[in-house]
Amino acid sequence: MKKDDTKFMRKALELAKTAFDEDEVPVGAVVVYNNKIIAKGYNQIELLCDPTAHAEMIAITSAAEYIKSKWLDKCTMYVTIEPCSMCAGALVLSRIGKVVFGAKDPKTGAFGSKLDINNFKLNHKIKVKNGVLEKECSQILSRFFKNKRRQKKLAE
Repeated sequence: MKKDDTKFMRKALELAKTAFDEDEVPVGAVVVYNNKIIAKGYNQIELLCDPTAHAEMIAITSAAEYIKSKWLDKCTMYVTIEPCSMCAGALVLSRIGKVVFGAKDPKTGAFGSKLDINNFKLNHKIKVKNGVLEKECSQILSRFFKNKRRQKKLAE
């Protein structure tokens, strides 16, 4: 595993922890350009009352604004969980160069777990690497949902 992959995924994990602390599903994402983080995002669905306020979507918008281009072909996104189909579609539309993710998402993952966006005949294919800090990325999600189940049981 490349040292930079670990370094950037740790930054995405910090953002996931921020989401966790704000009672959002703990997903964090960073966009890297020329070995520098140019954009960050974490889930803000509850805060914004917006089902599209995923970490990846926020980071894509921020990165495009930073580089003043709709194309992110020279960028890499690091995200703590495998992007869903909405985020994968947005990543294709942004023409992101590469996506590196930590944990697989068997329920909604769109880079091989539930479906693979790269198997569709679209105008762009994304390089993908998974499993970077997978254990840490999975643990924060498991802890979040375990707490949610516990809270629900206490409320019954």
